[in-house]
Amino acid sequence: MPQLPAPDFPAEVRARLDADAKEIVARYPDSRSALLPLLHLTQSEEGYVSRTGIRFCAETLGLTTAEVTAVATFYTMYRRRPSGDYQVGVCTNTLCAVMGGDAIFEELKEHLGVGNNETTPDGKVTLEHIECNAACDYAPVVMVNWEFFDNQTPESAKAMVDDLIAGRTVTPTRGAPLCTYKETARILAGFPDEREGAVEAGGGAGPASLIGLRIARGESPQQGSKVVHPRGEAPAATEEGE
Repeated sequence: MPQLPAPDFPAEVRARLDADAKEIVARYPDSRSALLPLLHLTQSEEGYVSRTGIRFCAETLGLTTAEVTAVATFYTMYRRRPSGDYQVGVCTNTLCAVMGGDAIFEELKEHLGVGNNETTPDGKVTLEHIECNAACDYAPVVMVNWEFFDNQTPESAKAMVDDLIAGRTVTPTRGAPLCTYKETARILAGFPDEREGAVEAGGGAGPASLIGLRIARGESPQQGSKVVHPRGEAPAATEEGE
């Protein structure tokens, strides 16, 4: 059956979102280019992209709700239904899978009592399998609200979700300290992370990611000695003339 038009946000929420949306749209020469961050903005309010959020984006950008829905359903980073404070994504792509990702995912399902894209009854954790976190050098990898937890095992992953549910501090292997999914969505909308020390904790590439670069430069990852010759540099002659 056809659905009734989506309700609007309450007046005070709409006023606040309108102000944020105006700031986002001003960044782009074409207003419809602001759709992705606006969808993140609506997630920061409700934790997912609701029909009300779709209506808000459409009215703000002069689009149809069908156009907004087409984008919101294309990208998996936008949730379509209410879910947990922490999105726990287990990479089950090829390398992570063979290194233990499949086992981690299966044990987390049993441990949490939920299936793929399901949320624990307390609303804390939503579990999902995801395709490639682009961190194969740290396989198997689990992400929580897009922060990395490298070299995981079933035991470490279960301990991590237990800490999330209990409200204990959980520290990613790399990147900024964890925040809730709504807080993460606001950052992805383009607003600064104002938590003390969060930006400085972002860090850069880890040692495993830099090994290939160091070898390409002719450096040994362990000892700093030359193992190959940098591009354009002729090898030195040995005593045997090689």
